[in-house]
Amino acid sequence: QVRLVESGGGLVQPGGSLRLSCAASGRTFASLPLAWFRQAPGKDRREFVAALDWSDGSTYYEDRVKGRFTISRDNAKNTVYLQMDSLKLEDTAVYYCAAKTAGSDWSPDKTKYDYWGQGTQVTVSS
Repeated sequence: QVRLVESGGGLVQPGGSLRLSCAASGRTFASLPLAWFRQAPGKDRREFVAALDWSDGSTYYEDRVKGRFTISRDNAKNTVYLQMDSLKLEDTAVYYCAAKTAGSDWSPDKTKYDYWGQGTQVTVSS
């Protein structure tokens, strides 16, 4: 069982930055495929934002956040991060951390993820 707890959301102006954190419980953190998803206001689906492959550290991003967001992990702290720079109004959403079964492949498909955090609100507004 893996428990995920996000933090770091808040209100930021366009062009600003935020860093989200997701702390995970459990002893298999180093082999967990991890990802961030988001759900914008009024949207009924949760969309892929970024993922990190546990086996070689490769990172993957949704096209609209490439070059602005960075996903990273600290295995010593059992934490995954999402650094968000040059934030835009359309980045406003609830952001969720997710993990798949230890040792499995990464995926942009939310239905493949087994564990989810409670979400943290990010609001970009002037």
